[in-house]
Amino acid sequence: MPIVANDIDFHLSGGASNTDQNASLGGVISSTELTDATLHNLFDQVSSAESAAGDTEYRCVYVKNSHGTLTLQNATVEIQTDTPSTDTDVEIAVGSAAVNGTEQTVADESTAPTGVTFETGSTALALGNIPAGEHKAVWIKRVVSAAASAYNNDSVILEVNGDTGA
Repeated sequence: MPIVANDIDFHLSGGASNTDQNASLGGVISSTELTDATLHNLFDQVSSAESAAGDTEYRCVYVKNSHGTLTLQNATVEIQTDTPSTDTDVEIAVGSAAVNGTEQTVADESTAPTGVTFETGSTALALGNIPAGEHKAVWIKRVVSAAASAYNNDSVILEVNGDTGA
């Protein structure tokens, strides 16, 4: 059976047992999978101080091929649906670690990872081949503009594509 959407998972980083999205700052892949359509499932709520001053935060997640046998070939990740807020921008970057490797860890959510290049919009970023049961790191950068207006239910949707041999 070919790889289907349900075979591709997004996992937090920050250690095998990490369940805190605010600690998803690189390191070992977590067993915790991100849940679709859940508010604040990756980034925390923007405080009034962050909204007034502006804020840039980073998170590291892993794209995992959960298919039992097939490799996700020529995998890519892109922003399928960008944030609807005019005061928020989201960018993504491919992690610096090899497939199935452990991504670098940043000191805190305001520290940018080194050696990665962030892209905006619908630019598809190459992840390479991801064998069955393995993963590749992706960094997500959220930029809230200074003097940002309140915006309920701000979100972004990432999409992973690729080929299979079957």
